[in-house]
Amino acid sequence: MKHGKLSLLAIAGAAVACGTFVAAPALAAVDGPAVTWKFNVWGKKRAFTADVEAWKKHVEAETNGKFKIKIYYGDQLGGKKQNLDNIKAGVFEASKVCWAYHAGKNKAMTVLNLPFLPIKNFDMQRKVAQTIHEHPVAAGEIKKKWNVFAFSSSNLPQYEFLGRGKPPQKLEDYKGMTVRALGGMAGAMRALGASIATMTATEVYQAIDRGAADAVSFPSTYAHSAYKIDEVATWFTSNMSPGTNDCPNIISLTAWGKLPEQYKKLMYQAREKGYAALKAAYSAKDKVNLPKWRKKLTEIKYSDAELARFQAVGGKPVYDKWVAKHKGEFDAQGLLDTVLAAAK
Repeated sequence: MKHGKLSLLAIAGAAVACGTFVAAPALAAVDGPAVTWKFNVWGKKRAFTADVEAWKKHVEAETNGKFKIKIYYGDQLGGKKQNLDNIKAGVFEASKVCWAYHAGKNKAMTVLNLPFLPIKNFDMQRKVAQTIHEHPVAAGEIKKKWNVFAFSSSNLPQYEFLGRGKPPQKLEDYKGMTVRALGGMAGAMRALGASIATMTATEVYQAIDRGAADAVSFPSTYAHSAYKIDEVATWFTSNMSPGTNDCPNIISLTAWGKLPEQYKKLMYQAREKGYAALKAAYSAKDKVNLPKWRKKLTEIKYSDAELARFQAVGGKPVYDKWVAKHKGEFDAQGLLDTVLAAAK
């Protein structure tokens, strides 16, 4: 035994002396089987995807590459409107989804897209979204139809408009304009007399560049710059804040069920890192975009009186229509009340 130890020491010393020391393979902090998840998302890498990039980094580092998340950008595995169908079919394990892209496929979750919800900050937005994601009505609907659950929200910032042409300095100026708006925000803009174009994010640049739309609403400010709308716009709103859309990260229940418990624990850790990454990424984009826009675009700020008037016509009336539309399908008023209670 003594001779063996001396031999090992001698070999190690010789290796160091010759500069040929070979490090032992790194041990995984969390051991487990080899698992690879495919994650589908539209567009390019951007602030919106900072969370899933953080997941990928965390789980792969902690397992020494045994648990991998491969992100497919640009709808490589299927179009954004088919993500629910494709997860159900087993094409990939997870993806981003915006409920507004296919509201007919999931109705209860669209309560999160209603305009002027009293959500004051990033953390409250997460709380409200998670409350609905875990609500038996909303969670039950997507489980039954699509065999998925919403793991986390992308926590999109409040939407604002960028547009071309005459700036809408007052609410009446939106009458007759064609604007891109989704979900409950579309209802709010209809109340102002605007025509609604419901194109997806990747279709917007061409629409405004060619004059098919006068203005587009996007999570401000990162999405306008991500899709280069600020390159063709002439004005922007900075305090309209009509609401946002919930675009969660959804995961196949089948894939989740097969995941070892130690990997699930890693995913919950990764979720926290993902939210932190989103918060930082959105803020960083604002610091770059707003000064740039103020130099080259016309900024529109509405008075408190104008905003109150907008909320009066685009808030509760839209809620009432949403409840009336869905009350025969589930407890729509109860779900709305749950949102309002969580936003306190």
